Amino acid sequence: MKERDLFGSIDIHLIKVLHTVLSERSVSRAAIRLGMHQPAVSSALKRLREFSGDPLLVRSGASMVPTEAGLRMLDPAARILQAAQVLFSDARGFDPAQARHTFRIAASDYLDPDFLPRLVAQIKAQAPLCHVEIWPLSAASDYRTQLAQGDVDVVIGNWATPPQDLHLGRLFGDDVVCLVASNHPAVRRGWDKEAWLAVDHIAPAAMHPGAKGVIDDYLASQGLQRHIAARCPYFGLIPAMVASTLLVLTTGRQYCERFVDVLPVKILPCPIPFPRMMYYQLWHERSHTTTSAKWLRERVKSVAAALKNEKITPSAKTA
Repeated sequence: MKERDLFGSIDIHLIKVLHTVLSERSVSRAAIRLGMHQPAVSSALKRLREFSGDPLLVRSGASMVPTEAGLRMLDPAARILQAAQVLFSDARGFDPAQARHTFRIAASDYLDPDFLPRLVAQIKAQAPLCHVEIWPLSAASDYRTQLAQGDVDVVIGNWATPPQDLHLGRLFGDDVVCLVASNHPAVRRGWDKEAWLAVDHIAPAAMHPGAKGVIDDYLASQGLQRHIAARCPYFGLIPAMVASTLLVLTTGRQYCERFVDVLPVKILPCPIPFPRMMYYQLWHERSHTTTSAKWLRERVKSVAAALKNEKITPSAKTA
């Protein structure tokens, strides 16, 4: 196919299909994300293969993987889509009441349990025609790549030292405390550093291979190590596990306070003076000046400020 004919046959929608199929590594998942029927995505992929002269996506065992040519297309496709968004949406400004946009937010579930529900509610109240996708932060995710490729708009979480290659906005700080069952011996007897290190702890699964997390990173810097008896990739389930065992969860006070009225648990001070846990939102240079992304970051900042300013109820105070 001649170059003139090739470029005359490619539109932005086809580029979007290309980027989504290669990112998802699945036609069916790409169809769901694009809101298209699977045969339509398959037809678009067939056209893309004809244009490129490459299969783009091939089977490897039970899964699909991009070819080398497909991988090389990912970043240029993302840049084209971002440029198109800036070209039109930023030219007229972002009007949340009228905009039709999909916001993609990557966040861990160790945030305050009210954070994401309030954020989604605020977005939908002010931008009713927009869609919201929440992506997990886990060992299987690479948030730097997701931000660089435009797969997500913002990443929300806590870092002792946030990445220097991304833009960041500080949301709030939180004191480190311990959540234990109401009948835990430490509720009656208290504990010192040695006793705390020796008890059975429960910790979240690593956010990426080799990561320890802010608690264990700090302990290691002090030459200390606690006894981790259990790990769980679902942070939201850990308080219920704590309530029915002698496991100890060490994390931010704001998170723990949400459970003292609904579970038989208590908040105890930690005998080790941890630095405050710092929460940030991170974003890439590619979306730094995009009006829709700036609007989203303001919503994140607003929700964080509201939660930070809420008063602690009497029942939520330290045991």
